[in-house]
Amino acid sequence: MPPHPLDLELPKHVDEALAAYLADRRALGARMEENFTGAVDALADFVLGGGKRIRPTFAWWGWRAAGGDPDGELADAVLTAVSSLELIQACALVHDDLMDASETRRGMPTVHVRFAREHRARGWLGEPERFGLAASVLIGDVALAWADDMLFAAGLPTDALQRLSLPWRDMRTEMLAGQYLDVLTQARGDASPDAALRIDRLKTAAYTVERPLHMGAAIGGASPELVAGLRSFGTDIGVAFQLRDDLLGVFGDPAVTGKPAGDDLREGKRTLLVALGMEFGADVLHEALGKPDLDVAMVDQVRVRLREVGAVDAVEERIAELTGSALRALDRSPIAEPAGERLAELAISATKRTS
Repeated sequence: MPPHPLDLELPKHVDEALAAYLADRRALGARMEENFTGAVDALADFVLGGGKRIRPTFAWWGWRAAGGDPDGELADAVLTAVSSLELIQACALVHDDLMDASETRRGMPTVHVRFAREHRARGWLGEPERFGLAASVLIGDVALAWADDMLFAAGLPTDALQRLSLPWRDMRTEMLAGQYLDVLTQARGDASPDAALRIDRLKTAAYTVERPLHMGAAIGGASPELVAGLRSFGTDIGVAFQLRDDLLGVFGDPAVTGKPAGDDLREGKRTLLVALGMEFGADVLHEALGKPDLDVAMVDQVRVRLREVGAVDAVEERIAELTGSALRALDRSPIAEPAGERLAELAISATKRTS
């Protein structure tokens, strides 16, 4: 059987659903307060300006794994529902960029930088950076609120909404708990591998793969066995996804990743890569970590040392182990095809990516 068009072009359909929803919200915002449209436009630019649509994709295939039919009457509602995950992602990234003092995202100024520059250019009162901070907090909050609105207005049956309410609720709490743990860990200077992995589990794995899969499966009325299998798969792939991101944060090409080389080091991120590097004796990390003016020469020294002490190989080995255990969990699960095959492909692409 040939692949279904919705399966093949899912990111495009997610983009269309998001564009339509945000245009509707902009019109509503304009009726409430014309000045609010500037904030909505910034959110729309952020959401529609890039991203791989990973979370809606996993949610869609969670639904397909439970027997969801792309030709069925629920397909459009499911598509809209899973697209709402991109607004959760927008909230997380806008706030994350602010907390990390990141200057760029996807090769463009971050939201707080964009609004600080507008304040400065217009000669408004007060401090530009403080205005940028306030605007980005509020825009992230808008994204989180509209994610709820988009999900619950998608047109899903009441029983499906009831089933997905648990993963939806827990996913948002896990994401915010992970964000807080990340900030707390940096403040405490906790560079242990255990702390890094706890952050990865909450901040990335839960809301990137595990809960989107759980959410899609819940919409489809999946059995407890299938839900458990998908969640096991999702947890391991989600952590592996973050470990790949950690490597890209130090070794990635800025032209591909859209972020400056070594940004994670400047931000003082206590990733597993950093934790293992310190454990294995990469003393240069103590000098480089959390240094805002870290130059490319020092980033290169850190890269060399992380390879020399074996930290990079150890993270690569952990990614391979997690990917293997995830695929074994997938094989044991009662998955409706073609979801099993597609999820296996997604597992590989998520953990071997270059951006």
